[in-house]
Amino acid sequence: MTKKILIVRTSSLGDLVHMLPAISDIARHVPGAQIDWIVEEGFAEIPSWHPAVNEVIPVAHRRWRKHWWATQTRAARKALRHKLGQQHYDIVLDMQALMKSVWLVRQAHGERHGLDFRSAREPLASFFYNVKHTVKFWQPAVTRQRQLAAAALGYTYTGEADFGLGTITSGVQVQPYAVIMPSASRDDKLWPEADWQRVFARLQEHGLALKLLSGSPAETERARRLVEGNPHAEVLPRMSLTEVALVLAGASIMVGLDSGLTHLSAGLGRPTIGIYKASTPVRTPLEGPSYTASLGERGSAPSAETVLSAVEQALEFEDTRHADLPGSTVNPLPN
Repeated sequence: MTKKILIVRTSSLGDLVHMLPAISDIARHVPGAQIDWIVEEGFAEIPSWHPAVNEVIPVAHRRWRKHWWATQTRAARKALRHKLGQQHYDIVLDMQALMKSVWLVRQAHGERHGLDFRSAREPLASFFYNVKHTVKFWQPAVTRQRQLAAAALGYTYTGEADFGLGTITSGVQVQPYAVIMPSASRDDKLWPEADWQRVFARLQEHGLALKLLSGSPAETERARRLVEGNPHAEVLPRMSLTEVALVLAGASIMVGLDSGLTHLSAGLGRPTIGIYKASTPVRTPLEGPSYTASLGERGSAPSAETVLSAVEQALEFEDTRHADLPGSTVNPLPN
């Protein structure tokens, strides 16, 4: 018998990546589960990667709130309300526990599940659920999402987190390059340029080219400055999330600031090192099936030596894994 489930988790990139193992758990433990997912339009590619997701329902809350009462915005909200009103779900599961997600939950038909008052990031959200669940707050995000889904759907999960990203990784061959995410929207997240240069030098000693990611024009300019004059480094152009994911899936290693793309790299199973400076890795550590290192703490960035040590461990892990795969080679940079 089909069990229709609506997942409400609209943003942001890293949080959506953390959701994917819970989707894998639902598919494994709930026979006949039909999973729909409401997500912010800019991130709609992420749930579409998971084979267990039946329909991705995009919303444009970030865009709508700028012109909430405009004719076009009201028409879009009405269309969304009509679409949700046509379906009846067995369970509507709010995985975000914010007032903006409650606004969506209330438009859907079905038994509403979410976090209780003590567990929710915005406690008032808990008043709008039919069934409320306790999930301890200071746990890794992936664990919290898996526990909430299990509580709402009545199963006990086991095993390591499965991000369900085979549609991205299938057929991708690891290449001799490192992906770098050195930029952030906030200056307090940045790591010293001199420390980045030491990491770049070490990666290139291992025969790896550098591919740098960036977002805004200011971030792109900073990335270009970091690799100016380096013939084995490039700043990648702006790409879709799927295109970025494919680049990450083929990397020998990824080193980045605490960002959604760094968490995506870990979920894709690439050796990944995250540099934390303005946030704590206690609740959002890197998680994935390969080597991960979540270094630093709020107000205390990791030293270059700490990151370089993690680079060596990650590459050793990758070399060992490739040695166990017949015919698997990674060619170094040309001299």
